[in-house]
Amino acid sequence: MVVKKPLTPAVVVDVALGIVDEHGLEGLTLAAVAQRCEVATPSLYKHVANLGELKALVGVRVLDDMTERFTAAVLGRGGDEAVTALMGAYRAYVNDHPKRYSAMPMDPLHDPIQKTAGAKQIDVMFATLRSYGLEGPAAVHAARRLRVLVHGFASIESAGGFGLPEGLDDTYDQLIQMYLASLRKDT
Repeated sequence: MVVKKPLTPAVVVDVALGIVDEHGLEGLTLAAVAQRCEVATPSLYKHVANLGELKALVGVRVLDDMTERFTAAVLGRGGDEAVTALMGAYRAYVNDHPKRYSAMPMDPLHDPIQKTAGAKQIDVMFATLRSYGLEGPAAVHAARRLRVLVHGFASIESAGGFGLPEGLDDTYDQLIQMYLASLRKDT
């Protein structure tokens, strides 16, 4: 993809995401972005400070995209139905964008660039869990369990790591039911 419009930070992130989708996060370099934008690499420094900042901005975009999906999935739902929808949306995102998901920051709440996007995503999770009466540490633990379960399953699945013939949807449904039972136990 050759960019024909004026460069902005958003356009640079768009191009970077295209590279990540094709080559993974390890394929993202300023030189690769500059080549696709048909500019010299130093021209990118008007829009991003360095590769680290570009990766952080890509992470923000991934967080925002995921949060938008999560929000759409849970809107108008509550309890088990909302959690099931959230877990389904999370898994679908990873399967739809496995290389892009690799740019998902592991700890966005402690990165100044990613903090706001990370907080929005965790707020959706907390809101989804609210109907179980979970607050404070109990809500944090429940959100962590959800993330670990979905991240682990979807990451293995998108990498082709489940080779046995049993249906993955059945396994995932069992995982969701196990998680829902844990939520009911917490209340």
